[in-house]
Amino acid sequence: MPAEDRKERVRTLLDSVHAKGRTSLTAPEGKVLADAYGIAVPGEELARDVDEAVACAARFGGPVVMKIVSPDILHKTDAGGVVVGVEGAADVRETFHRIVANARAYAPTARVDGVQVQELLPSGPGAQEVIVGAVTDPTFGKVVAFGLGGVLVEVLKDVTFRLAPVDADEARSMLDSIRAAEVLRGVRGTPGVDRWALAEQIRRVSELVTDFPEIAEVDLNPVVATPEGALAADIRVILAAEAPKERRTYTRAQMLASMRRLMRPRSVAVIGASNEPGKIGNSVMRNLIDGGFPGEIHPVNPKADDILGRKAYKSVTDVPGEVDVAVFAIPAKFVASALEEVGHKGVPNAVLIPSGFAETGEQALQDEIVAIGERHGVRLLGPNIYGYYSTWQDLCATFCTPYDVRGGVALTSQSGGIGMAILGFARATKTGVSAIVGLGNKADLDEDDLLTWFGEDPHTQCIAMHLEDLKDGRAFVEAARATVPKKPVVVLKAGRTAAGAKAAGSHTGALAGDDAVYDDILRQAGVIRAPGLNEMLEYARALPVLPTPQGDNVVIITGAGGSGVLLSDAVTDNGLRLMDIPPDLDAAFRAFIPPFGAAGNPVDITGGEPPSTYEATIRLGLEDPRIHALVLGYWHTIVTPPMVFAELTARVIAEFRERGIDKPVVASLAGDVEVEEACQYLFERGVVAYPYTTEKPVDVLGAKYRWARAAGLLGGGR
Repeated sequence: MPAEDRKERVRTLLDSVHAKGRTSLTAPEGKVLADAYGIAVPGEELARDVDEAVACAARFGGPVVMKIVSPDILHKTDAGGVVVGVEGAADVRETFHRIVANARAYAPTARVDGVQVQELLPSGPGAQEVIVGAVTDPTFGKVVAFGLGGVLVEVLKDVTFRLAPVDADEARSMLDSIRAAEVLRGVRGTPGVDRWALAEQIRRVSELVTDFPEIAEVDLNPVVATPEGALAADIRVILAAEAPKERRTYTRAQMLASMRRLMRPRSVAVIGASNEPGKIGNSVMRNLIDGGFPGEIHPVNPKADDILGRKAYKSVTDVPGEVDVAVFAIPAKFVASALEEVGHKGVPNAVLIPSGFAETGEQALQDEIVAIGERHGVRLLGPNIYGYYSTWQDLCATFCTPYDVRGGVALTSQSGGIGMAILGFARATKTGVSAIVGLGNKADLDEDDLLTWFGEDPHTQCIAMHLEDLKDGRAFVEAARATVPKKPVVVLKAGRTAAGAKAAGSHTGALAGDDAVYDDILRQAGVIRAPGLNEMLEYARALPVLPTPQGDNVVIITGAGGSGVLLSDAVTDNGLRLMDIPPDLDAAFRAFIPPFGAAGNPVDITGGEPPSTYEATIRLGLEDPRIHALVLGYWHTIVTPPMVFAELTARVIAEFRERGIDKPVVASLAGDVEVEEACQYLFERGVVAYPYTTEKPVDVLGAKYRWARAAGLLGGGR
């Protein structure tokens, strides 16, 4: 069917349903949508009375399925409205009357249009029940889902999600993304299903919901997949009660223009600046001045002539020249009027430190400042934030402790407490940052604005973001996809245990809990999801240190067999591959280790070996081009003290880098407290090393591999 014809057919049907005040389609109406979009369903007919039912069943021949058809009964099985395997005229008559009676008892006022008579779908060892569906996610919009079907979908929740629409390749990738993927390929002599037909069901559902945004949910459950095809036994369609609210969007050029003036300002005004210690306006002024910001700093306070030795202005409109950023340090109730003045002045950015907006129930006040910002073209950072740091500009626009160690990591957080944890970690680990930014309520500026900027910022090598939600998931995904090929993006998404879509009207909707969708979509965008705050910070600290791997072969060299086993487990847990050591390489390693050691992988050099053994085996691991990454397991002995190990490892790696051989090397150091100093020494010289843990160094290596794949640098990209 031509695209325009099918759209017109579906449009006519949906308009009719809307006109009747309904938000769900009956099964025959669902079949109209299925036929228009090529969604394969079995033969079926609507029987309005018992004689029609008998005639329909006779035309199909063999056993049939009979289902109640009512616009008021969404869950037919709950109403006793589905009977499978009905055969023969007498059985059809009895079933028809029973189904209608069950429906009347379940919902006495429900309108009954008749009974659907449907061909019985294939069953047996070669038939697999799956679910295909789509939901409207509040963050990401239209999302398509695939997983095990029937009863198993509710029990195992083995489901994967993608942004709609999906193309044929992406639809096929969904078949391999569930835990039970092997079942679809065929197990224990059972043939695999028709993967093309199943992927087409996914693709066509995604196309349908993309073409018609008013479709809130589509549920094909079960879809029976066999070696010969894939048919949807049931199609349930739910319409949205109201159109989604449009959000103002900005072009990439607009984002970069405003972010450039925010992150590289020449002039900053502090609204609410104060001479009184303990006031936020005083702290912001001191941080700007003491931090060495080279641009102009203009205090604004109608009750002062001079603040910290600088001329104060009654209003921001009195400040001479252009102002790039206005930092607000006044109570929430005064923000709107001051923001109007900022707008009249033509200031492009307002940093709103005050709390007392949506987070305390004052949504109307937040809506008011958003409207003022939009009217005047002022981008808002916050409200309810600690401010921000832009270290390469010596800019410390915050009331919190100063931080000025420049580096390549950009860190953002939605929470002030998390922001201070970020700052403390950066100081303790000597992690240089390019920026630390608070987002708070995200009334306007959010993660996609920051991603767009940091993706282009030459000072930023890695971006790490703590978030509790995303205002516009699709904009974030677009920004992430543009950034990931250039630098890693690490995300800590809070709220992994959220209950999700409690009021969903379909199986698909019920399965699309917040975190399930976030997890798959973030992976689809190529970002690295951190399981916790410490992991996010360690990934951000370590990923810029590690070179990009050139292949999958990971080799463990360890001085302790126990550490080698744990490191092997960590490699497997991170989806990495321990290299199968070829005979010549095995012999080469054996030449350096004692007879009671063990080659293979891990290479166990034993704990009593001198520094020369560590050095020789590390050299071999770096020299052989078939090895792509090294995991070192050090065991503290007097024979090879921690700093001796650290110094020789750093020296050998530096030597190879000078020769153009730069492989990722991570290390786990077990021993007394001296290993802490050794790890710091190694980290500062490009070797990611941790004391007292075998998991953390390999987790970091795994994160680097995941980014390299997502960036298309190692094959097997997203």
